[in-house]
Amino acid sequence: MNSPANITDPLVLFMPSGKRGRFPVGTPVLDAARQLGVYVESVCGGRATCGRCQIEVQEGNFAKHKITSSNDHITPKGAKEERYERVRGLPERRRLSCSAQILGDLVIDVPQDTVINAQTIRKDADTRVIARDAAIRMCYVEIEEPDMHKPLGDLDRLKIALMH
Repeated sequence: MNSPANITDPLVLFMPSGKRGRFPVGTPVLDAARQLGVYVESVCGGRATCGRCQIEVQEGNFAKHKITSSNDHITPKGAKEERYERVRGLPERRRLSCSAQILGDLVIDVPQDTVINAQTIRKDADTRVIARDAAIRMCYVEIEEPDMHKPLGDLDRLKIALMH
C-alpha cells in the first residue's frame, strides 16, 4: 500500500495467516497478498497462465474479524481466467488471484495445495543429548615396518595387527 489506507477502502483478510489490510477498489488480490507478505505463488508474473495463484473467497459474516465477505466483493472472471478454466480446469470456488480484483471486504483462503515453494522458517532446536553408536571406531594400531623377507602389503600387515 503505497498511499495511506483510507478507512473506506475494502478490508482484506488472508487465511490461514491472519494478515489483513485495506486496499483501494480495483487492487488485484495477488498485489494485496504481496504487500501484506502473504505467500501466493505466481510463476507467470500475473498473466493468468500458470494457475499457481489460486485462492478461495470465503462467503459469510465473520463477526470475529468484523468482515462480511462475498463473491460479489471480487470482480467476475475475466477472459484470461475463463480461458485458463476452460483449458486447464479450476476447482469450484477457486479464483486466480492475479486476475481477481478487490471490490469490497473479503476473507480469502490461500489453499495449502497451492503453496508449493513457500519458505519454511525453522525455530531453534533445544539442546538434546543424542546417543552416538558409530559403525566406525578410531583405534591406535602399530604395524610392522615393511620387510623384504616378509612380502606382505600394507593391508595384510594392518589386518594382522588388528587381530592381536
